[in-house]
Amino acid sequence: MKFDMDERALSLLKTLVERYIADGQPVGSRTLSRASGLELSPATIRNVMADLEELGLIASPHTSAGRIPTPRGYRLFVDMMMTTRAAEPSQLSVELQSVREQLQPDQPQRVITQAAQLLSNLSHFVGVVTAPRHGGVVRHIEFLRLGERRVLVILVTTDGDVQNRVIITARDHTQSELIEATNYVNAHYAGLDIEQMRERLRGEIVALSDEIAQLMQAAVQTGTGAQQQDDQVVVSGERNLLGVQDFGQDMGSLRKLFNLFEKKTELMRLLEVSSRADGVRIYIGGESGVVPFEELSIVSAPYEVNGRIVGTLGVIGPTRMAYDRMVQIVDITSRLVSNALSHKQ
Repeated sequence: MKFDMDERALSLLKTLVERYIADGQPVGSRTLSRASGLELSPATIRNVMADLEELGLIASPHTSAGRIPTPRGYRLFVDMMMTTRAAEPSQLSVELQSVREQLQPDQPQRVITQAAQLLSNLSHFVGVVTAPRHGGVVRHIEFLRLGERRVLVILVTTDGDVQNRVIITARDHTQSELIEATNYVNAHYAGLDIEQMRERLRGEIVALSDEIAQLMQAAVQTGTGAQQQDDQVVVSGERNLLGVQDFGQDMGSLRKLFNLFEKKTELMRLLEVSSRADGVRIYIGGESGVVPFEELSIVSAPYEVNGRIVGTLGVIGPTRMAYDRMVQIVDITSRLVSNALSHKQ
């Protein structure tokens, strides 16, 4: 996003956004003059504010003579002018250290739940985390006969994750046939991750017998299919939005937000997009296309397990949030979760 703006206009916009984030009140020219430290006359500041308003970067609420940032103004602020507060790392580290000691690598679901709570507690908004995508290295696969044409597929990964799925086969299999299939699959596919299994299966499916091929496809689906379920997104702190000035009076928007958290599928789509990006991403207003609220922003980052991106976490809150602090909270939490799940504590 490019604008024909001089340093003076950028400085005043930065000051206006920071004042509004801090106070939640429309910023007038007199306040802007004092806070900016620029030796400008009130008339000059009013002229600059008029230019910023014409560019769509600030707006004038009906109830006040002051101005507030628009989503476009926040975007420019975030992209060009945001600086991290020097005092924040030590302030956050005390709280984060206690959490780091509680995260248990052998309990990935607990790590994810605690990460969502941590994001919510530190931001005072909503914390969201996608559970790790099942795609770890496969240690063992087993097929068990449950009844006529019903087979239980058990998939165990090296990180201790266990997936179970009941499948309906084209014909009935005896337990001895399933044991033979189990031995074959473990001999040829154990030690691969799910994606590698999928690729090898795609290349070998013609050579495999129909029965083995069908059971292998079921095993791959067991490892990836759970990712489609809504409970793969952990949400914490939804009710924090009830206390946010920007939402508190608008029950219609709040209702839509709570519906979003209930569904979780739209959040999953957004976080999946975020997981393909490096580092922290910020979506302001309706930019995400998934959470279409002008008053809402999302700060997100991917996290890894042993160097491979497996999920995303973030903070959802009002557009009027302290972005520098949120970026830091999300960035540090993503590294904490990565370390915990990678057994690097």
